[in-house]
Amino acid sequence: MINYKKRISIVMWISILLFVVVVLTFPKWITMFYPQPHRDIVYSVAYEYKVDPNLVFAIIRAESKFQTGAESKAGAKGLMQIMPDTANWIAEQQGIKDFNPDSLVNPEVNIHFGCWYLNNLNKEFEDNQPLVIAAYNAGRGHVRQWLINDVWNGDEKELEKIPFTETAQYVNNVLKNYEAYKAIYN
Repeated sequence: MINYKKRISIVMWISILLFVVVVLTFPKWITMFYPQPHRDIVYSVAYEYKVDPNLVFAIIRAESKFQTGAESKAGAKGLMQIMPDTANWIAEQQGIKDFNPDSLVNPEVNIHFGCWYLNNLNKEFEDNQPLVIAAYNAGRGHVRQWLINDVWNGDEKELEKIPFTETAQYVNNVLKNYEAYKAIYN
């Protein structure tokens, strides 16, 4: 029979060993929860449009969970869940002729349009990240109205003031994803 002191010693050494294994393998296992699929495309296009790639990954994680063929009930498509009307507007702004919204399932097209749109929202909302994320989800018109009517000023600490519960949760989720991506990959 093992005495009490030996048991404590064994438990302590096993705990230390487990701690060392977790610390040494941390980057490997945590990336399973925060992957970077289409990394080359995201980094290239995010750089082109001056958007933080970590924010792009945070949005993709929240929007589609990295499913290229994802389509919402409302009709948003692809990794960054872009609505066909928004995509048509983006194509028009970029001078793209004969754009087909079905191409939004192509990661390169979707990420390109999503990053362009984020850049456009950044300009409108002066790089206020919570406002940009809210506008990405609820639409820029709603966010403008919230600002005009003094409903919500874009303060991250006052997300409960966002009139749409889904958008408040979305902004919170994306911001948490964003912080995780920055912590893991920066």
